[in-house]
Amino acid sequence: MSTSPPDVPNAIPKRAGWREHWYEIIFEADTPAGKLFDVWLLAAIMGSVVVLMLESVEDLDEKFHAWFDALEWFFTLVFTVEYTARIVVARRRWRYMFSFFGLVDLVSILPSYLMLVIPGAERITVIRMIRLLRAFRVFKIASMIAEARLLREAIIASRSKIAVFLSCVVIAVVIVGTAMYTIEGTRDDSPFTSIPQSMYWAVVTMTTVGYGDIAPQTALGKALAAAMMLFGYSLIIVPTGILTAELATSHQDEPPHVPPPKAPTLACPECMAEGHDPDAGFCKFCGAKL
Repeated sequence: MSTSPPDVPNAIPKRAGWREHWYEIIFEADTPAGKLFDVWLLAAIMGSVVVLMLESVEDLDEKFHAWFDALEWFFTLVFTVEYTARIVVARRRWRYMFSFFGLVDLVSILPSYLMLVIPGAERITVIRMIRLLRAFRVFKIASMIAEARLLREAIIASRSKIAVFLSCVVIAVVIVGTAMYTIEGTRDDSPFTSIPQSMYWAVVTMTTVGYGDIAPQTALGKALAAAMMLFGYSLIIVPTGILTAELATSHQDEPPHVPPPKAPTLACPECMAEGHDPDAGFCKFCGAKL
């Protein structure tokens, strides 16, 4: 007679090894350890960007060049270890490596190594600013993804209204630019030398930027400029009102919010997206099974 215990049909499987443990920490931002990892990573990202900005100041670079180099290599090694760890623990390594954030992770460490082998590669250090994009990982939590989804849906729902409004703005720029060229272009010393130049002035005036490099001199031109300044405020008011109305409608149509149970947010093994509901069976972005 066998003394081994009977098989339990729905027994909880044994916990996976160290790779699964580190996968949850590195890829799943809603676990406590994952949030701590992302906060630490965000601090490293911001620190590396601050070093990059300070390094561009000539006086500071002359005094602290050695420190800046040391810090740059420190952050490069940190990001190299992090990128290698992501490849090692990823369930779909090639998927991660060719995903958007995988490519960002790679590009963020390449410039430092290129400086060792390619003369003059330090001129492309602006590429290192791309590592700032990795800061978005810490914001990939369920609540913010839901709000971003509402904003995206509001923009899509109001795209026809916004397109009509922008078309009216373009038509107004052409008409006003042509009118200003007709009014001001007759003067010999007028800066309104062509219709495109006048349209440039119209855009600057309508957006209330007002560089001051081109200004009307005649009374009629100044009156038209004043009207354009007042009209320019609609560039902000109208699209904002359209989006606000769509967002209000979306909130009214949604059922009352019920807070989800406290559980880790899953990361999709195919597209590496995070922010899924705790009981989700499939990825809301690519449809892969979680």
